[in-house]
Amino acid sequence: MSWAPPPTPADGSAEQFLVYPNPPDPLLARLLDSVRIKWTAVANVSEAMALGPVDQWAGGIISADPDLDGAFTLCRGLRKSETRLEPVIIFIRGDQLDDLEMRESLFEEFCLLPLVPQEFSTRLALMLRRAGINPETELIDYRGLVLNPETYQAAVGDRPLDLTFMEYELLKFFATHPGKAFTRETLLSRVWGYEYYGGARTVDVHVRRLRAKLGDEYAGYIQTVRSVGYRFGSGGMVGESASR
Repeated sequence: MSWAPPPTPADGSAEQFLVYPNPPDPLLARLLDSVRIKWTAVANVSEAMALGPVDQWAGGIISADPDLDGAFTLCRGLRKSETRLEPVIIFIRGDQLDDLEMRESLFEEFCLLPLVPQEFSTRLALMLRRAGINPETELIDYRGLVLNPETYQAAVGDRPLDLTFMEYELLKFFATHPGKAFTRETLLSRVWGYEYYGGARTVDVHVRRLRAKLGDEYAGYIQTVRSVGYRFGSGGMVGESASR
């Protein structure tokens, strides 16, 4: 994310969330982007205050791992004035739960680490609704294939798909880039992230599983482009069979 002051819309309402730490966990960043949350990461309370007044933020998304003390110091610093940072959701490991005692005033919601995408989206949505914040969720709809980025649900026709997190992420990437061909290496970096060190074969395995779950009617949406990689869109395969 670019490092810039959070904008304030013309109506005066805040729309950008403060995220800690900087940089955030890559999975957390992808999850926030998937539910269309605008955010800026900070390393400490001084950075947060330098970017703008507390009431300019829509809320805080704070991870207590790996720096528990830093997370609570940030929360205290942004809640000690009349203008408080809220709502705040804090992510914490199971072995840190006892540290939440007597700190209930520093957050509205908590979620356990490691992150589970469905739990994350549910808890974040609950917190935002209680705070009267309703970020728009746009369904991804491509010729009978529908994906909901907020709930991580997908369906073809009226049939729900039972997808793993990475299967969902790959299918979402395909569906939001129809007609474009991508190499396996590009898909690895764009979907799995640069921190992933698996081989290109990982992409082939996930594509094969996706085609099986999409079924005969929709498997052809994921086209194999000979000597290149894959392309998403209606029609037959380019150069190879869909069953491969």
